[in-house]
Amino acid sequence: MGGLALGIDIGTSGVRVSAVDAAGVVVASAATRFVEFGADPKSLAAWRSALDATLAKIAAEHRLSDVGALAVDGTSGTMLAIDAAGEPVGPPLMYDEPCLDAALLQRIAALAPAGSAALGATSALARAIALQSRRGAARVAHQADWLAGLLSGRFDVSDENNALKTGYDPIARRWPDWVGKTGVDVARLPRVLVPGAPFAEASAFARRFGIPPSARVCAGTTDGCASFLATGAEGIGEAVTALGSTLVVKQLAREPIDAPAYGVYSHRLGDLWLTGGASNTGGAVIAKLFAADDLEELTARVDPDHPTGLDYYPLLRAGERFPINDPALPPRLTPVPEDRARFFQGVLEGVAAIEALGYRRLKELGAPELASLRSVGRGAGNAAWTRIRQRKIGAPFLPAASQEASVGVARLARKGAGLD
Repeated sequence: MGGLALGIDIGTSGVRVSAVDAAGVVVASAATRFVEFGADPKSLAAWRSALDATLAKIAAEHRLSDVGALAVDGTSGTMLAIDAAGEPVGPPLMYDEPCLDAALLQRIAALAPAGSAALGATSALARAIALQSRRGAARVAHQADWLAGLLSGRFDVSDENNALKTGYDPIARRWPDWVGKTGVDVARLPRVLVPGAPFAEASAFARRFGIPPSARVCAGTTDGCASFLATGAEGIGEAVTALGSTLVVKQLAREPIDAPAYGVYSHRLGDLWLTGGASNTGGAVIAKLFAADDLEELTARVDPDHPTGLDYYPLLRAGERFPINDPALPPRLTPVPEDRARFFQGVLEGVAAIEALGYRRLKELGAPELASLRSVGRGAGNAAWTRIRQRKIGAPFLPAASQEASVGVARLARKGAGLD
């Protein structure tokens, strides 16, 4: 096998592909946005076209004849129905689309264990049940499963991370008996493998770009797990905060922590567990409150070593998932000082306080001591905000090796295929 690994990341805006060599160096990277095809993130034609275009771009930049392994990550919980040949049957159901069938959600709630990630209004299991009834549907698949199917010719395989919200039990490593009692046809669910496990060789679709037929297609992961893997965090207690539109914290632990009362669940990564949660605070709140053109000037006036004393809980609207799980929790953004820079600093402090509470919550629930913290997302580059966060969290901050999920899933494929 060749020494190069390809990582394919499909997100809400497009597809990115990264090639990682034997030394862990990214030798090529390319991206394509869905809008280039005049389509939205729910267009399966755009998914396929963006994958095709991105592989063509990276093949033009770097010969892919040395690719030995590849894997795909996708948005957690996004699903579609496919026929026996792997062709989609209707549009996908996205990760954030709520199930409107209250009776179905109640049935899942009555059968699922208390800590199951299949619970809630955005249950991927509820999506699977809805999708299986579509005319011509032979299987249901997660987003990453389908793209991996294009690259392998196998549309019946998933991974433990993507399958988690569909009800898969990562401890017993099987679809549990209760899943079938919810009304889902278990025969239409994918076979679930350990993330990174090779399961097929490159398909004709993949070979069009110079990928050799011997290249191993490996089980992938979710975009969040791939982003964590990209940073280089790999030890017990190491954590990654994603400062994007929302705030996401993840930490490596020896044992899983599933506490839906606090919005906490865990993905399995080998013999370790990636535990954490996602808050509704984050960059989207900042973008709502402050004009993008003003951020540089406001940041320059922030004084991280002199806290404002403002006690904010920045949210766009009522409702929080983690570290407080309360659908009615109101935003707290008063009083508003006349000085916009002070208001801006207070909002940054509020988000940092939620982040710090998130890590304390994980510790209360059994997570290890916070050993180190890496940051990804647009907010990670704000030095003043980093200083505020360091003061509130009190753990060593380390640089992220990469912020690209495609790099993380490429590293997963390298390890799974035995290229390292």
